[in-house]
Amino acid sequence: MIPEEDLGPVWLRDYGFTDFGDIAADIDAMEKFGSELRAEVAENYAPHMREVSQAMMTRLPEVAGHFQELSAFRSTHEAVQDATHANVYDHANGTTYLATAAQEIGAEYRNSDAFSRARVSDVERAFERAAAPEMGSSGSDAGETSTTTTNDDVAGDA
Repeated sequence: MIPEEDLGPVWLRDYGFTDFGDIAADIDAMEKFGSELRAEVAENYAPHMREVSQAMMTRLPEVAGHFQELSAFRSTHEAVQDATHANVYDHANGTTYLATAAQEIGAEYRNSDAFSRARVSDVERAFERAAAPEMGSSGSDAGETSTTTTNDDVAGDA
């Protein structure tokens, strides 16, 4: 018998075991999701990134060294500014990677029959290919506009 503390939450105990063999994905919906997500980032998020980024580049003035509380606040403020600045770009890039992977999986399996299915490794490879341009590989098609951006894109303008 399994001890009570090892049984997990009460609300999950009657859930049962699954091998995830019956999970199905709507390939058309996945491909549509990928293209709509990519469009959303390109049309509604990316145009505002520069504005937010420039606001994050504004630095507070230097603080007299003997005012320790204000110095601590300034240091923390700058760390939060840097993290927010990075998150603005990471969100755009990560969302674009997700959209690209969804589109690739949709395109790859669009014409497959009901008995062929993507494996986890196929999905992982799609994410790796989507992230490859930032990692130094040349994975983008010629003529395709990339929404992948870096912090340096804005920092160079300041």
